[in-house]
Amino acid sequence: MPARLGELLVRENLISLQQLQKAQDAQKVNGGKLGFHLTKLGYIEESQLTEFLSRQYGVPAINLAEFEIDTDIIKLIPKEVAQKHQVVPVNRAGGSLIVAMSDPSNIFAIDDIKFLTGYNIEVVVSAEASIQAAIEKYYVNAGGGNADILGGVNIDELMNDFDEDVDVAEREAESNIVDLEKSAEDAPVVKLVNLILVDAIKKGASDIHIEPYEKEMRVRYRIDGVLHEVMRPPLKLKNAISSRLKIMADLDIAERRLPQDGRIKLRIGGGKEMDYRVSVCPMLFGEKIVMRLLDKANLQLDMTKLGLADDQIAVWKDGIEKPFGMCIVTGPTGSGKTTTLYSALSSLNTHDVNICTAEDPVEFNFAGINQVQMHEDIGLNFAAALRSFLRQDPDTIMVGEVRDFETAEIAVKAALTGHMVLTTLHTNDAPATITRLLNMGIEPFLVTAAVNVIVAQRLGRRICKNCKTPADIPKEALLTAQVPKDMIGKFQPMKGAGCEICSGTGCKGRVAFYEVLKMSDPLRELILNGASTGEIKAEAIKLGFRTLRMSAVAHFMAGTCPIDEVTGGTANDEL
Repeated sequence: MPARLGELLVRENLISLQQLQKAQDAQKVNGGKLGFHLTKLGYIEESQLTEFLSRQYGVPAINLAEFEIDTDIIKLIPKEVAQKHQVVPVNRAGGSLIVAMSDPSNIFAIDDIKFLTGYNIEVVVSAEASIQAAIEKYYVNAGGGNADILGGVNIDELMNDFDEDVDVAEREAESNIVDLEKSAEDAPVVKLVNLILVDAIKKGASDIHIEPYEKEMRVRYRIDGVLHEVMRPPLKLKNAISSRLKIMADLDIAERRLPQDGRIKLRIGGGKEMDYRVSVCPMLFGEKIVMRLLDKANLQLDMTKLGLADDQIAVWKDGIEKPFGMCIVTGPTGSGKTTTLYSALSSLNTHDVNICTAEDPVEFNFAGINQVQMHEDIGLNFAAALRSFLRQDPDTIMVGEVRDFETAEIAVKAALTGHMVLTTLHTNDAPATITRLLNMGIEPFLVTAAVNVIVAQRLGRRICKNCKTPADIPKEALLTAQVPKDMIGKFQPMKGAGCEICSGTGCKGRVAFYEVLKMSDPLRELILNGASTGEIKAEAIKLGFRTLRMSAVAHFMAGTCPIDEVTGGTANDEL
């Protein structure tokens, strides 16, 4: 709305000055437009406001509820643009497009739509609530924009669209790059690939697997850490599907003998974007494609919400806030190490700190952090990046992973020369990280001097909140899960019964198990004396260290995760 709308309404005696002030206060708190708050608070009717705007700007007023807008008209403006500018296309007349707006003075929106559609724009005014209702009504199945990129496609109907023409294109594509590109752009193939990409978001998948075999191919999603088969596309489409994804990821569609890596960025409406990290690997019967979904909007950067206990957060924060030293996060692939590191970097990212990161790949980009993507083929590896960082006057360095002695040695030396170094390792638990560094060739006295704190983590399945129900678990099973004897009978075990929300699995979402090992003087002495991993762990437990198994048991006793996550290997360590 224009800035003077409130003054004009007061001047016309349509609202009082006190009502204007209250609406402006609500606007400051909740955002949005002034007209919306005036009508929401009941100070003016929508019809009155629309008529006033119509007179003020000399444009017609319409009631969108009385119109039935053609789908072809709706498709002229993508959903995200309609939501951004609060506009709805109403009709088309020759070279002009009639657009309903709640703010006829918004020339930026008019210019944007004119450039986007190529039409001259004629404006009519309608109430903001009516426009929002029309957007929700018409853009559900309209296919206007990437959020509705499927246009309500049904998988069974889609499969029926694949006719012999596609099969012919597939056979020719084996030897002809032009035909390969053509088959990849075939409408059913495009719809199918879009279906796979968008459906994975709706189902909350972390990875998409597209796998060709001798006589069939299948698509699987990893949801809450478990792979689920979702469809079996026709085998004749394997090359067309892989080519389509390669084109979207800007990869070489003619290269089928070597692995390739790329990225797909998909706009999904509301100004939101989803990144897919694409990995293509040649298999016996075609190319397997695995895509990791990277949603920055869901990236948890608040350290207090990661799942660490209060005392564990205190130890971790104390470690990363020191002026120098190494802070290590360990765990298997997909255990959330990157999230933990990014949360630490986010808390350290201030205007007076120089942060450099070496990552492979860079999963999310952050303002104020200098991030470097590794390229092994040209010699840009972690060791090379680390050497360069030390000449860049860094305060904090993040190394994606310590894989070899060279990288470990440079990282340790950096930690000992006044730099904070954050990195990851692949070990089973926190105490084993120390042994791993020693096995790489790092001297014990350097390990004890450089390492501040080690965090090990795993992700387990969370019980579905919608179908959570008490579970009757035998005492023997509880003892096997290492539930303390004195706690048996003092808490109620829970499980998921299975419902539509969790697709009958009983679990929805993930829960993190952590162990945080602080480098203390007793542990330093053990390391210098050549103690084993078991001896280090035993001493740490005496000092208050809680293992992954203890963390999992605590979540189980709190009713957060099922007993399978405690006994099934997610937190597989011995007390």
